[in-house]
Amino acid sequence: MKLQQRMNRRALTLGALAVSGALALTACGSDDTGASSDTSASTGSTSSIKCDDAKGQLLADGSSAQKNAIDAWVKQFSSACGVQINYKGGGSGAGVTAFTQGTVAFAGSDSALKPEEITASKAVCTGGQAVDLPMVGGPIAVGYNVPGVDKLVLDAETIAKIFDSKITNWNDDAIKALNPDATLPDLKIQAFHRSDESGTTDNFTKYLIAATPDNWKYEGGKAWQAKGGQSASGSSGVAAQVKQTSGAISYMELSYAKDGINAASLDTGAAAPVEATVDNATKAIADAKVVGTGSDLALQLNYTTKADGAYPITLVTYEIVCDKGNKAETLPATKAFLTYIASEDGQALLADAGYAPIPADIISKVRTTIAALS
Repeated sequence: MKLQQRMNRRALTLGALAVSGALALTACGSDDTGASSDTSASTGSTSSIKCDDAKGQLLADGSSAQKNAIDAWVKQFSSACGVQINYKGGGSGAGVTAFTQGTVAFAGSDSALKPEEITASKAVCTGGQAVDLPMVGGPIAVGYNVPGVDKLVLDAETIAKIFDSKITNWNDDAIKALNPDATLPDLKIQAFHRSDESGTTDNFTKYLIAATPDNWKYEGGKAWQAKGGQSASGSSGVAAQVKQTSGAISYMELSYAKDGINAASLDTGAAAPVEATVDNATKAIADAKVVGTGSDLALQLNYTTKADGAYPITLVTYEIVCDKGNKAETLPATKAFLTYIASEDGQALLADAGYAPIPADIISKVRTTIAALS
C-alpha cells in the first residue's frame, strides 16, 4: 500500500509525537483546571480548543512512552475546558486491561489491539467495539551510559546479543568493529528491560525479530522474554536506571533519553548510520501500511527499512476508544480531548517533546473517526 508514502511533508514537520503502538490517552492529571479558552502557555495557545460539552473528569491508563506527550496536551486542554484528565501511565498492558474492564474512558497502547482484546471490548462498548487511533509516533532510542563514549553505533545483531546476554562487555570485538574511532572501556554491560507489559517492549522486540531473526529467537510481545539482564517499570523507570548506572543500556521512547543518557545510532545497511531523531522516525513511519479494517486504523511498521535516514526502531501509540457505546457521562470530554490532540495544533504542540506526528492522510482518517464516536 502506498498510503503512507504520500505524506504531507508539512504535517511531518509540525511536531514530534510517538509511539508507542497505541496512545494511552489516560492523561497524566493536570493541576490546572481553569476554564479560560483564551489562555496562552509557553508551549502553545488554548484559543483553538473546542470544548463543546466537555465537563467533569476522565480516567485513563496505558502507554508510559507517550506520557510526556499527554502531559503537554492535558495542560492545554484542562486550561481551556476545565476538565481534569487523570492519566495513570501504567503501561500498555495495564491500559488495555483497564479499558476492557470498563474502568477508564479511553486507553493508550504502543501496540494495536489483538483480536481477543477487540472481542473483550464489546462487553463495555455497547453495540460497538474498541478501535485503534494512531496519534503519536516516534523513535525508540537505545539509550546508554558509557563514560567517555558520546557517540555509539550499533546494529540489530549486536543489540540482540547485548539484550540476550551474549555480549557482556563494552569493549567486545563486535562493538569495536562498529565503532573503530571510539575508546570503549573494559566495563560490564548492564542491560535493563521493562518489568511491566509494554508496547515499547513489543515494538523493540518486533524490530529484533524482523531485523536479526537468527539472533533473536523469542516470540515477542508486551512481556519481556529473554533471560538475564535487569528490569525496571515504565519508560521513566528504565531511563532512571540507565542514568544512574555506569555501563547501562536500555530501550526507551526518545524523550526519556536525556540528562546523561545518549542514544545510539543504528547501522541499518543504509549509506550511513541513522540517528534516533524525530525526523528519522517519521521517514520510517512513512513506510508503514494501514492494516486495520473499518474505523480501526492499526498500522504495520517496516522494521527492516534500509532507506537513507530512516530510523527503524519506531513505535506508534494508539488511543483506544469505543467506536459506539461510550458512556454518556464521559463521551463529550473524551471526544473533545481526542479532537484536540488529533488537530493540527495538538500535533504541533509536541515538537519539543521528542515525538513525531502521524502522517497527514492517516491523521485525517483519525479525525473523521473521532467525529463519529457515539
